[in-house]
Amino acid sequence: MPSDISAIAESRCRRLLVWLVPLLWTLGLGLWGLSRQDSVWRDEAATWQVAGRSPGEIWAMLANVDAVHGFYYLLMHWLFEVFGASTATLRLPSVLAVSAAAACVALIGRRLAGFWAGLGGGLALGLLPAVQFYLQEGRPYALVAAGAGLATLLLVSLLERGPGRRTWPRWAAYGIAVLVCALLNWLSLLVLPAHAATLGWLRAGRGVWLRWAACGSGAVAGALPLILFSRGQSEQVSWIPPLAWHMLIGPGILLAIGGLGAWADRSGRRDRSDRPDLSGRKGLSVAAVGLPLLAVPQLGLIGLSLVQPLFQDRYVLFSMVGLALLIGAALGAAVRACAPRLPRASGLLVPGVAGLSVLALLPVELDKRAPASRVDDVLAVAGEVAGLKRDGDAVLFVPAARRDTALVSPGSFGGLADVALAASPAASATLKGEEADPARIRAALLGQRRVLLVTDAEKVAKPPSAERDKAKAAVLREHFAVVADRQVRGRRVTVYERRG
Repeated sequence: MPSDISAIAESRCRRLLVWLVPLLWTLGLGLWGLSRQDSVWRDEAATWQVAGRSPGEIWAMLANVDAVHGFYYLLMHWLFEVFGASTATLRLPSVLAVSAAAACVALIGRRLAGFWAGLGGGLALGLLPAVQFYLQEGRPYALVAAGAGLATLLLVSLLERGPGRRTWPRWAAYGIAVLVCALLNWLSLLVLPAHAATLGWLRAGRGVWLRWAACGSGAVAGALPLILFSRGQSEQVSWIPPLAWHMLIGPGILLAIGGLGAWADRSGRRDRSDRPDLSGRKGLSVAAVGLPLLAVPQLGLIGLSLVQPLFQDRYVLFSMVGLALLIGAALGAAVRACAPRLPRASGLLVPGVAGLSVLALLPVELDKRAPASRVDDVLAVAGEVAGLKRDGDAVLFVPAARRDTALVSPGSFGGLADVALAASPAASATLKGEEADPARIRAALLGQRRVLLVTDAEKVAKPPSAERDKAKAAVLREHFAVVADRQVRGRRVTVYERRG
């Protein structure tokens, strides 16, 4: 009897540790260097400045731009209202989301391949370079990954239970998780064909297929108005280049790693063929769940990009949940292989690999937490403006989207006249505001003695393309002289004084 009680206590402890350790591990990785030296780049600046508007202003803006991120902006508005605008408030939701995703990976891995596979997969998720980038990003992609992880965990639990009346609450939760992911980014609906591939792999029964189809269709129907409306704003992704062969190198490497993990999982299952199936259901394995979750979204996005260029790895960041599952399966198989010969050392394999991975990836980890990992820093250039400005000076932004630095840090631009602006971003229900016509901008500039120009750093700057920007450049070139020039973290501020 005492031995039975001890075994039960040990089992409960392992069930707790298998998800708690990855959650805390990923949370620590996310909190490490969270502020990135007090830097905010242009994508996060969009979140920051929209979250600072009222719900009515956000709703009006979504009719013109960024409808695809509307749900996320409203969520961040509420967080900014409650906790205040800061880099911590901006990025903590992503840190918590990836931590939750790591816990989901661990629970799925434990169900399908045992304790060490779950622990290894949960620890691996936060170490993946792509995940580390978005782990500390004030954008919705980490939240989508958490939702996809939860939906996959619910699906696995349902497949273990089999069909039954009492499974409907979990099926409903599955549909809601998929719908919330779609409202955050509707390309996350690629998780549905991934799960369909898992059902096909397992040759699921008709009842399971019907329930999955009902919940998946409900999620698609709920997101359909957003999908149709946001398609009218497709010019927002017009900057994405057409699909090229070099873009396929990354997905190819990921699929190769995932294939090795699936092979290790299947080999490990054969090695323990004389033991009870850990999944509780014949055929349900990490390979059956993780490989489709990794491969199908990647291949689906490639297919969509052949019709319209959309290939950006962040749109399918949730597929890294599948990769982490497969890595965990490989680690679990390695532990099982070592256990007969080195029973004590086998228990140190997964923690040891995780520790060595942190050391091996240290350059990557430090890079992702440095301001230079992003293309620019809107706060750094705002600091330069604050040091160079004088009351009564004018300010220009080329292109107009660089006005984001003034929207995120308005105090640094106090006393400056934005002479090109005709309607503020909030008033015009846009991200960057509406500027006056070229003639009015020219006339306004000719009435100024000193002008600060905020633009991109020389290495990344593109020649002005809009007529308004060409007019700004022409007036500055013909009637003003440069008296100061600062370039910092991808942005540039140049001070011009009127000749004569």
